[in-house]
Amino acid sequence: MRTGGFTDVLVIGAGLIGLVTAWRAAQRGLRVTIVAAETAGAASGVAAGMLTPATEAVFGEEPLMRFGALSRDRYPDFITELEDESGEPAGYRAEGTLQIAFDTDDLARLTELGELQTRLGVRAERLTSRECRKLEPMLAPSVRGGILAPDDRSVDPRMLMRALWAAADYRGVVGVRDRVSGLRVFAGRVRGARLESGGELTADQVVLAAGAWSSRIGGLPAGVVPPLRPVKGQLLRLRTPRGERPIVFRTVRGLVKGTPVYLVPRADGEIVLGATQEEMGHDTRLTAGGMWEVLRDAHALVPGVSELEIAETCVGLRPGSPDNEPLLGPTTLPGLHLATGHFRHGVLFTPATGDAMAQALAGEGLPDYARRFAATRRFEGNEGDQ
Repeated sequence: MRTGGFTDVLVIGAGLIGLVTAWRAAQRGLRVTIVAAETAGAASGVAAGMLTPATEAVFGEEPLMRFGALSRDRYPDFITELEDESGEPAGYRAEGTLQIAFDTDDLARLTELGELQTRLGVRAERLTSRECRKLEPMLAPSVRGGILAPDDRSVDPRMLMRALWAAADYRGVVGVRDRVSGLRVFAGRVRGARLESGGELTADQVVLAAGAWSSRIGGLPAGVVPPLRPVKGQLLRLRTPRGERPIVFRTVRGLVKGTPVYLVPRADGEIVLGATQEEMGHDTRLTAGGMWEVLRDAHALVPGVSELEIAETCVGLRPGSPDNEPLLGPTTLPGLHLATGHFRHGVLFTPATGDAMAQALAGEGLPDYARRFAATRRFEGNEGDQ
């Protein structure tokens, strides 16, 4: 990676959200530098890559679902443009998602979810147990039924990150492999950042896109960045033996006695299996209990998972805001923007976030669809995590 001094926009964080912000801003003619170092627990390289607003729907989170549907619908054009500029594949798949219920109580919850989807205009088809197994023959005979969301998609986040890095490089984005020790604030305005290596970067605007670590950056005045909590997720990557048929053909999300579990297939035969949701601070330990819970619930739905090879175990920390919604755009500190707080939806929200942040950095303000998620909104007891 290249290094640089003054820049129009300095992006702190090189996950999907930081990368898409840098790329889109550079497309608008802004000089962009992105600074980051490898961090244990970073969510983007661990995420399963589900683009599933229909099956992610939660009562009370209808605005998030609408934002997710908007971002999912941008993915086809986004992927085409990204692959053209980067010359790299992004691992995009369009087979839809099947959500299934393990028992009658889980089926009742899925029925309520289907009613919510109908009210929100989401295309989803209720299926019997037999119809679910016709689509996915490896499902356990005991599953009670499900919902097919044909418009849901998936992407491989690791491939997507490589493509975004290549596209950003094509647009002249400068990369600095270092950690930020603190922001440079003069005369009430952010002017850049200090690096752990001892250097400094000067910028007209700074974007905090460091995920669960964003509110821990030094030099932040109190109250500017809401507290972000890390939400731990443990998952496994399984490998299908060469020459054998995949255990699932599309993303399968299930409820097992009220606990969610998912299996996300890749084109190369890999299956991503996850994930726990734990409020454990910045703990990145892999635990036997976490792995057992994920395998137990997956086995209840798709017994054949026990025959697959474990290729990798992963832990990621999702960045959760006080209301579990993204924090986007300018803050009360001039020159400082946020692009964080995406919680479970960072991969899904990538295209819409990139477009919104580029518009804000170009001085046009957040687009209408993103204003609900403005970084300056107030929370009860909102104080900076200093």
